[in-house]
Amino acid sequence: MNSEPARRAKPWRRWNAATHRDVGYVTVALTLAYAISGLAVNHIASWNPNYAKVKEVRQIQPLSRTDPTEVLVRAAQAQLKPEGKFKSAFQPDDDTLQLYYERITYAVDLPTGKVLVEAVRPRPVLYAMNQLHLNAPKRLWTVIADLYAVALIVLAFTGLFIIKGPKGFFGRGLWLTGAGAAVPIVYWIWWRYLA
Repeated sequence: MNSEPARRAKPWRRWNAATHRDVGYVTVALTLAYAISGLAVNHIASWNPNYAKVKEVRQIQPLSRTDPTEVLVRAAQAQLKPEGKFKSAFQPDDDTLQLYYERITYAVDLPTGKVLVEAVRPRPVLYAMNQLHLNAPKRLWTVIADLYAVALIVLAFTGLFIIKGPKGFFGRGLWLTGAGAAVPIVYWIWWRYLA
């Protein structure tokens, strides 16, 4: 008689564990991408998670500081052969000419011909992860991101009931789940009303 309830509960636990396992396998790559991107974006005040700044020094022939800016721009461009779309030029002082291109800045020291080139390059993998995390592509990616969010909900709920007994949800799992739930609630209250 006591074995009947156990027999009835067993298929449900198998289904729950199989769902948790299979959804976990399908979402592992997205979970890693979102987690890595989340860590990167959380620290945006300390660094640029999308672009790396690259600096180099180049040399061109010295340019006359008495020439008009338009003439200096053409002369510098002829020697530098810059790539990309030209945006603007600026002379902060008599000795310096700055050329602004998309993602590249050239600072030309006119008397010496030394050029400081500062370029911003996308971080190959991290840039892609961040764009997906922030839903930059929109359209179909929105559907994929929504399905992923639903999958995380399924993982959370099925994970609660994989283990039974004193180490399961109705044992220490209930206390650990409560402690985990308290973290965002307590932090929100502190941040909203006390900080």
